[in-house]
Amino acid sequence: MNELTIKITGEAGQGMQTIGAALCRVFKKTGLYIYANQDYMSRVRGGNNFFQLRISDKPVSCPVEKADITIALDKKSVDLHKEGVTKTGILVLDKEKFGISGVPKNFFHIPFYKLANDIGGNDIYINTVCCGAILGLTRTGFEYFEEVLKEIFSGKEEKIVAKNISAAKAGYDFVTAYFKDDKFKVSSKAARNTLLMNGNEAIALGAIKAGCKFYSAYPMTPSTSIMDTISHFSAKFNILVEQAEDEIAAVNMVIGASAVGVRSMTATSGGGFALMVEGVSLSGMTETPVVIVDAQRPAPATGFPTRSEQADLDFLIHAGHGEFARAVYSPGTIEEAFYLTAKAFNTAEKYQIPVFVMTDQHLADSLMNIRVFDLNRVKVKRSIISKEDSAQISGYKRYKLTASGISPRAIPSWISDVIYVDSDEHNEEGHITEDAAMRVKMVEKRFYKKMSWLSKEIEKPVTFNIEKAKKVILGFGSTYGVIKEACEKISDKNLGFAHLPQVWPFPKLELGRLLKGKKIITVENNAGAQLAKLLMRETGFCVSSSILQYDGRPFNLDYLVKRIKELRQ
Repeated sequence: MNELTIKITGEAGQGMQTIGAALCRVFKKTGLYIYANQDYMSRVRGGNNFFQLRISDKPVSCPVEKADITIALDKKSVDLHKEGVTKTGILVLDKEKFGISGVPKNFFHIPFYKLANDIGGNDIYINTVCCGAILGLTRTGFEYFEEVLKEIFSGKEEKIVAKNISAAKAGYDFVTAYFKDDKFKVSSKAARNTLLMNGNEAIALGAIKAGCKFYSAYPMTPSTSIMDTISHFSAKFNILVEQAEDEIAAVNMVIGASAVGVRSMTATSGGGFALMVEGVSLSGMTETPVVIVDAQRPAPATGFPTRSEQADLDFLIHAGHGEFARAVYSPGTIEEAFYLTAKAFNTAEKYQIPVFVMTDQHLADSLMNIRVFDLNRVKVKRSIISKEDSAQISGYKRYKLTASGISPRAIPSWISDVIYVDSDEHNEEGHITEDAAMRVKMVEKRFYKKMSWLSKEIEKPVTFNIEKAKKVILGFGSTYGVIKEACEKISDKNLGFAHLPQVWPFPKLELGRLLKGKKIITVENNAGAQLAKLLMRETGFCVSSSILQYDGRPFNLDYLVKRIKELRQ
């Protein structure tokens, strides 16, 4: 097969993520392209979770509706997922353990529990038995898995490694003996020398590359692994990581660190960001650069803690009381997550504003193998007065009025002058004022002038077949991959798409040129068609329709193709 989708499903605590992560590493070693996503409940035990892995000899970037191989680790998963198997696919189960008899032809029995206990002595080895079985079904060389197991268990006792290899080999040998069909065989060497990572890891690495030296956050799904990744590399890159007591403390710590010249970042989800909003306004008034990641999940309130949504678009654009400049990036790929996070630091510091990186659970947790980042693309540009030049400063004005609206930014202790910073309205020196004329000048400085310059540096929309298209699919953020693949699959010369890696300042001039005279359809993971309304507000263009999904799950390829085709009729 040129492409295969594998789903491992069971209750929380059975190790679907462990199996999936190991398989991703195996298939990466074989040179296959990978796209993996997780569907998990907000609970430690029970319920139903799954890890879905799509592998191909060409790049893939979104989930599909049905799986070719579904591994059910508990009885409940059999009923829940049996209809989600392709016509030529199979559902793999332990019918003896589950007490199921008379199984359909597309069910394949493997005694997972017996094999695990025979080799390892308890059920804990079911994970590795499953991995071995999947390798057998796909006719993948067992040596790849041995290599991965040794990497995973490096530092463990040799007998633990040996037991896991034996358990995997038992699953592999069982399939080899009893499943004689080669229909799931996959092989490729096209995707060699790639990186395997998810969106959160890319954001963390982008921040590190940009020179982030202070990170403070309160753990909140799905942003937490950003902190985990930065913490992992903190000693190597001299980064201070602080787990704050709440999101209010986190954002204020970041503002404080930034005020003294340290590149700083925090990350959260919508509920945590709501607590940070007063701090966002403080950043706007004091003109202190901060980078904030909002990894969206369904809301309001606690919502679906472990699911995905794109409903914070309006919130981020307008967050904070009063009017001040900000930028909002909306990466749609692992690569964009890396490069746009790095850019966010330069933008925040250049314009002395809050900058948001808007992602979501789908992009945050999905795994792909990608080309190695071009580190030469990331230029760290510090927009501060150097330590040498600071020694010559006299009569410093923190909020000096300039033609650009950007004041020269000095670092405390580098200059002999006192730096006055105030959250009240202030004059050029930073002293509180209630003068009406000064108020007008400061609002124009913080808002009009900075937004004018920011609008000249907008990330351009990413387009496909846009010039000749009569109909254009428009999206932002994590819908990029599924829209792109859907348009490629439909293969209609009259159909194009545009993806927005930046939603604020809105690229209205560029979109005005690209979309003029075309039928527009937005694809959004929200209920309010927020992108469609933003487009109308900023350009006057009305969309003909919006394909909306707000059940907490991302779009899959088959569903989106079907919906687009319906709208073409």
